[in-house]
Order: sequence, then C-alpha cells, then structure tokens
Amino acid sequence: MTKTTDTKSKKTIDDSQKSEFKKLMETGDFVKLPNVGDLVKGKLITISKSEAHVDIDGLTTGIVRGREFFDEASEAKGLKPGDVVEATVLELENENGEMELSFRYAGHQKAWEELNKFLESGEVVKAKIMDANKGGLMVKINMVQGFLPVSQLSTEHYPRVPGGDKNKILERLKSYIGQSFNVKIITAQDEEDKLIVSEKSVWDEQQKDIIAKFKVGEKVETKITAVTDFGVFVEFGEKLEGLVHISELAWQRIDDPRLHFKVGEKKKAEIITVDGSKIFLSFRKLIQDPWHDVDKKYKIGQIVKGKVIKTNPFGVFVELDADIHGLAHISELADKPIANPDEIAKPGDMLNFKILSIEPVNHRLGLSLKGAKAKSKTLSKQEVKSGEEVKQDGEKPKLVEKVDAVNTVDKDQEQKKVSEKSETKKEKLDSKSPSTSSGQEKKSDTKSKKAGNSKDDGKK
Repeated sequence: MTKTTDTKSKKTIDDSQKSEFKKLMETGDFVKLPNVGDLVKGKLITISKSEAHVDIDGLTTGIVRGREFFDEASEAKGLKPGDVVEATVLELENENGEMELSFRYAGHQKAWEELNKFLESGEVVKAKIMDANKGGLMVKINMVQGFLPVSQLSTEHYPRVPGGDKNKILERLKSYIGQSFNVKIITAQDEEDKLIVSEKSVWDEQQKDIIAKFKVGEKVETKITAVTDFGVFVEFGEKLEGLVHISELAWQRIDDPRLHFKVGEKKKAEIITVDGSKIFLSFRKLIQDPWHDVDKKYKIGQIVKGKVIKTNPFGVFVELDADIHGLAHISELADKPIANPDEIAKPGDMLNFKILSIEPVNHRLGLSLKGAKAKSKTLSKQEVKSGEEVKQDGEKPKLVEKVDAVNTVDKDQEQKKVSEKSETKKEKLDSKSPSTSSGQEKKSDTKSKKAGNSKDDGKK
C-alpha cells in the first residue's frame, strides 16, 4: 500500500515538473543568453576612469574598457556603482571568463535609433556647426557627425556671393562655425554612417502660411538678392525668395544676366509658378511684347543691317534692334558649305541680312547673309534710269522715281550723269550743223540746174 502511494506521488511530481517546463517553454519566461551585437542591460559594480564592471542579470560579469568606455551619446559620464547601464556585447567570454562589453557602440546604436526617430517624425533638432568646406557644413547631432549641404541652407544663411567666387563662399560658410542651426534630418543611414540634414526644410515649413497668401498672376515689388548664370533671385513679401529664370528676364535673348541686372536693384515682377516652397517670377510679363507688332517694322525679303551678338555651331544670332533678335542659320551664311560660322562673322560685326521668315508667336526671325549679298549684286548690275518702267518679282510695272540707297547709285549722281549726257548730245548736234547746211545748199543748186535745163530743152 505504501509502495503504491509513493509511486503515485512520484508520478504527480514528474507531471507537475513537466507541466511547469512546458509552460516555461511556451511563455519563453526563462533566461536567454545574449549574442554578440545585442544590447544588454546591467547593474554597474565598479567604475574607474577607463574601466567598468557590470553585473548582467546575475548570469555573468561584463567588462567595459579602453576605447569602448567612451560613448557617442555621452551617457557614460557621471555614472556610479548601482546605476543601470546599457552596453553592446562584443565577445561572450574573454581570457578572464568575462563578457566583453562596449559603451561606445551602445551609445552609437542608441544615437542612431534616436536620429531615425527624428527622421520619421520630422522633428526639428539643433545641429552644431563643427567645420565647413566648399560643399557645405559639418555638423554634430547627439555626438554623431553629419553634413548640411549648401543647397539645404535657408535663405538667411545661403552664401550669396557676386560672381560665385568659391573662396568667398567658403569664407562665408566658415563664419558659421560654432553656431547652432535648427534642422530636419533628411537621411540617416547607420550602416553607412551617413547623416544629412536640412535647414531649408525648417524654413520652408515656417513659410507655408506666408506663401499661401500669394497667387499666380499677382504682381509684387521685388529686390534682387543674387545674379547667376541661369537668372536672378529676388526677395519680396515677408522675406520670401523667388527665382526669375533667364528666359523670363526680358523678351530679347540674354546670355549674361550680370550685364543687365545688379544686386539691390528693385523691380516689379509677376508670380508665374508656386510649387510648394518654390516661387518663380517673371520680369518680361510686365513689359509689352515687342513681337506683337514686329510685322510693322520688318518685312520678309527686306534687307536690314544687324549686329552679330553670338556665334554657335549652327549659326549666328543677330540683333536688329534693342528688342528684336534673329538667327542666320549656318546654311544661310555663305554660298559654299562652311564648317564654322566664325569663318564668316564674329560678335560685334555689323552686316546686311535678308529677312527670310517672321514668326511673331514663336518670337523667331530667320535671316540670310548670302541672300543679302545676292540681292546686292543683282541690284548693282541693274542700270535703272529715272522715269523708266521696271518690273520686280512679278509686281506691276511702275515708274521709278528714285533708286534704293542700300545697293544703287545715288540720285544726285544719276541726275548729274543725265545732265552730262544731254550736254554731250547738244555739242554733237552743234558740231554737225555747218556740214548739214552746205549739203542742203548743194542739193538746191542741183535742183535749180536741172530745172533750167528742162526749160531750155522745151524751147528747143
């Protein structure tokens, strides 16, 4: 009986143990040994200037020493025995049977985890400027080094330097060292140790409500803050900044905005695009389009004098007047094929061109240099007399009263020639008069004689 009872009791204990073990396995409520790279918590046992011992949940003792003692999150400062700390496992067991730990790597992990939280939330953080190069500013956030590119600086801190002098830009950027800027994190990649921040994003966020007050088509008073190769930057409203692209500066072609606009100059502009925080404006929208009545000034076939302002591989750009520019294609520069327009014309040359086409809507005017030369030769060969009828290009005959001053003889010279010819003819006639009279007298005598002879014959 006793033996049977003991057997039952033993079985009950075994079942209970199995049940507890099963429960432990199912819940996972048991001690789990950490792996290399894991972040573990422990209680500080001892700490010195360069070493610390940590109790890891009574399982083992860890040691933090050397360069691993200094962390990027500065959490190792001010620690004392009994404080709970976090460290990263570097090695499960060293030569002394202790677990090798790192405050430095743990701080690095925690710092990047926090930076990623800032990235996701879009939170504004302080970035301290540590150094500068021509591309931007080196910053530090939570002891992690990052970079603030020039393109991500706010309007206030963007280095607007006349002429784009790189040395002056660097000088301006270095003046920010030691300051702290409000920034947003736009890239945080722990594995590549890459942290990029933006001050412009913070500025854009603050300007949203102000930008919303302005609409496309609205006219504003602006002040030029910078002149670049691609246009000019202007300030208007409550320190808002916009760009007037080179194509919106004027109706005529502009190659170098610096020759036409100066920093500090005030001009009226029209808002043509609002794209988020980007605002684009136009100066030319507020200037009357000179192409609107271009056909009143110029005609197809007309010979005009123009100034070559630029040459490129496909032809030359020509200024006919302050507002109207045209293009002479390379095929219209000479009768024979040429490889380079510079062989025929250079910037600054004043030449005669024939107008081939006019497109007011597209602001295009086609010119021909060889066409003008051909017409010039044709006209110089023609001898047109005042008062004669001529036909030109299918036109009705008309009385020519004067000759075009571009390619014909001067009217006064022509009249002089006509007068000289008249005088010459008169002189010839005068010189012929005596001989003509004597001839007539001879003819009269002959006739008289013949008449006398006839009378005599009759008498006979």
